[in-house]
Amino acid sequence: MNDLPVAPGTYALHLHLAQPTSLSVGKLGEYNFPTGAYFYLGRAFGPGGLRARLGRHLRGVGKPHWHIDTLRAKTQLRSYHFVEGASGDIHQAPAPLECLWSQALANSERAFIPAPGFGASDCHAGCPAHLVAFLVEEEPRFIQWLADFLSYHSPGFALTSHRMR
Repeated sequence: MNDLPVAPGTYALHLHLAQPTSLSVGKLGEYNFPTGAYFYLGRAFGPGGLRARLGRHLRGVGKPHWHIDTLRAKTQLRSYHFVEGASGDIHQAPAPLECLWSQALANSERAFIPAPGFGASDCHAGCPAHLVAFLVEEEPRFIQWLADFLSYHSPGFALTSHRMR
């Protein structure tokens, strides 16, 4: 985890849920999560930046604090991706990058929102959720999708990707 940057940034987690699971997600309530691929889009602008927030998600341990902690405890992490950057064009206009990612990904073919509001409690960009799911494995397409999205919408920002073994 020490190789993660302390800089602020935006990240994406690719998770795989091997069997259908019912979970209580904070104040959102109880939801059924089918087997499939899940993509969580978030940002790390607090103390410790990406290293602190993403490191917590990669370890997948600790008392649940965010919505993703509940789902993360039941899933296998397949890959994670991030873009370093302080508050600037990529995070402010027209919406934070995780909102641009989640809105565009939610409009992808075969995508669905398993729990409305998931991860978007403090979202002001109108996102239905910051968790998008697919019933089929989508990792190779997702990594290319993220890279293409960044090069088109935010040239000059580099995507760092890591696949789990």
